[in-house]
This record gives sequence, structure tokens and C-alpha cells, in this order.
Amino acid sequence: MSDKITIAIDGHSSTGKSTAAKQLAQRLKYIYVDTGAMYRAISFFALSEKIYRDNHLHSQELVDSLNKIKISFQYNKETDRADVYLNGENIEKQIRTLEVSSIVSLVAEISEVRAKLVAQQQEMGKEKGVVMDGRDIGTVVFPDAELKVFMTAAPEVRAQRRYDELIERGDDVVYEEVLKNVIERDHIDSTREDSPLTQTEDAMLLDTSKMSREEQFGQLISWVSKAMR
Repeated sequence: MSDKITIAIDGHSSTGKSTAAKQLAQRLKYIYVDTGAMYRAISFFALSEKIYRDNHLHSQELVDSLNKIKISFQYNKETDRADVYLNGENIEKQIRTLEVSSIVSLVAEISEVRAKLVAQQQEMGKEKGVVMDGRDIGTVVFPDAELKVFMTAAPEVRAQRRYDELIERGDDVVYEEVLKNVIERDHIDSTREDSPLTQTEDAMLLDTSKMSREEQFGQLISWVSKAMR
């Protein structure tokens, strides 16, 4: 019997979920799965194929194209992390733009998209020893996870973090636009009919508004130790 556990990290955008999940996976020698990147990959596909046009996502067109989409993760030695591939092409950089961010919550609302990705995610975590972050990991993907964490932070704090990241990358963005995007995504994620973003009763709440990365990681490690006992 495996002594490994499943760790589900949910929460709002730009709370530091991915960073925390990657750190945990590295420390525990677990598999890390960035589910947000999977939804971003489908969003990038929708933009590339003009399925999102005239400020409108043509949902049925996207559903009809799902069988043409293959998402995979491949380890990148230079960055020491897994990059996202869409149909064999590395799209890691392309999926991190504000343009993709602005439609990813719309894409994630589509039930057929969620069903396809949830099935893939459950397959990835079958053997335990996995850290997965997203919006519905503790509620839908792994409702029996031994450790569930719900991460949040004030919208202004999250917008500033996202803005700093994008500026550092060389993107031309305005803070007010980033804040608007954060607030809109929160609303869509929390109010959608299929698998809305909610904190389960058994999830540990981690508000990162005033915490350093080190403090966040310290708290997570402490919860992991308890869950393993």
C-alpha cells in the first residue's frame, strides 16, 4: 500500500497556488499537475482557431473541436519544470498572456471541456503522490484527497502580483485592466453552474494576502505532515 497522499489545492487566480504546488511536489518528490494550464491550452486553441471572435466564444464550435486537442506536459531541463504542449507544440509562454487570461474562465464554464479535462486529471492522479492545483480539485477531481487547501487573497494584492509578473515578462499591460480581469474571473469561477469554485468544509483556508512565499510554504508543509500522520 502506498504511503503517498493526494494534495488538492484550489483557490482564486494569482493567489500563488501554482508556485506553492510546484514547491510541494519538488519537496515531496510528487507529480505536479497544473490544471489551470490545461484550461489555458484550450483557451489558446480557441483564440488560434478563431473560435473566440468578435468578443464572443462560440462554445459549440469548441466542443466540436475537442477531439482535435491533445494536451501533454513535458519536463524542461532549463527551467526545471514541466511545460505545456498542445498537439506536440510547446505553448508554455503563449498561454500566460492577458489575452488568454481574459477568456479562460469562459472556456472553463463549458461542461464538455470540464468533463474531458477532469477525466485526464483523475487518470494522472490514480496512483496518489500527486499535487494538483485548480478550481475544482477538492470538490470534483479528488473529493477524497487526504489534504485539501483553499487559497485566497485580496483582489488588489492578486492583481498587483499578476501585473508585476506580466511586466517582468515584457508585456504591455495596465494595472487597472489586470484588476478588472481578476475580479471578472472571480465572478465567473464562483458563479458558473458546472463545478463552481467553492471551499469544501474539510479544506484548510490559506489567505496569502500578507504572507511571504516562505510563510505560505511553511504552513503547507505543516498541514502535509499532519495529513500524512
